[in-house]
Amino acid sequence: MRILHLSDTHIGRVDGPEADRVDATDSLRLLLDALRHQRDVDAVVVTGDLADDGSVEAYTTVRDLVGAFARSLDAPVFYTTGNHDERSAFAKVLGDGHPDAELTLAGAERAAVSTVGGWRFVTLDSLVPGKVHGRLGARQLDWLREVLSTPAEQGTVVAFHHPPIALDVSATQRVFGLRDPGELAEAVRGSDVRVLLTGHFHLQLFGLLAGVPVWVTPGVVNRIDLTAAPGTERAVRGASASLVELGGGTGPMFHTLHARDPRAHETVYELDEERTREIIARHG
Repeated sequence: MRILHLSDTHIGRVDGPEADRVDATDSLRLLLDALRHQRDVDAVVVTGDLADDGSVEAYTTVRDLVGAFARSLDAPVFYTTGNHDERSAFAKVLGDGHPDAELTLAGAERAAVSTVGGWRFVTLDSLVPGKVHGRLGARQLDWLREVLSTPAEQGTVVAFHHPPIALDVSATQRVFGLRDPGELAEAVRGSDVRVLLTGHFHLQLFGLLAGVPVWVTPGVVNRIDLTAAPGTERAVRGASASLVELGGGTGPMFHTLHARDPRAHETVYELDEERTREIIARHG
């Protein structure tokens, strides 16, 4: 199973306080062009923050661009919500986020199940309206347990936006990630889940949750540069995605793919310690 994993397209975004405008649509086009030589891709997964403004027009742009790219690979696309997304507009354009879901969770959350080549894809909805952090909640996790109670032929991929892991050196990651990682760990422990795919942090990160690999893919619109001074945050230009390979004797394997942007690594915004503390206090 080969998965192209994208996240954080932020269509419509003006990227950062008092920063130069980053054209998020151009960033997505640049990345998809860079990925055009990929072959044998079985699925494309986009883990949230598709739109920056929650507009129908933004979701339409994502659907049209990513959809055309995926059709060239003959691969289905699975979308999840993120904290910048708006559920009703998401649903109007993308439905439950699957092209033809076998099972969906009733209610507001966009959660669904599909199967590709014997692999089960489960998308969850970690959006907490008006908040930067995420939460899955008891209802979704109970539903996930029920789904996982019957193993899939090859195994299960679970995708959502907010990572259940964080680096101790990043103050923003510690407060802006998933707020119920322990409950998720109990839901996937001992199951056939082979990988958890997430986004949100705009950088690549790997860890384990209840022994299950967790992959955080970098953002399409920009990436966070952890070489910034402690207590500060810097975002730089550079559209990225991941190639995830499952199965075989060495899987899962993860590789980060970067678009060839002539302005890559230019600073998009930089927050000093005081501004970073203010943002954490307001949203944390």
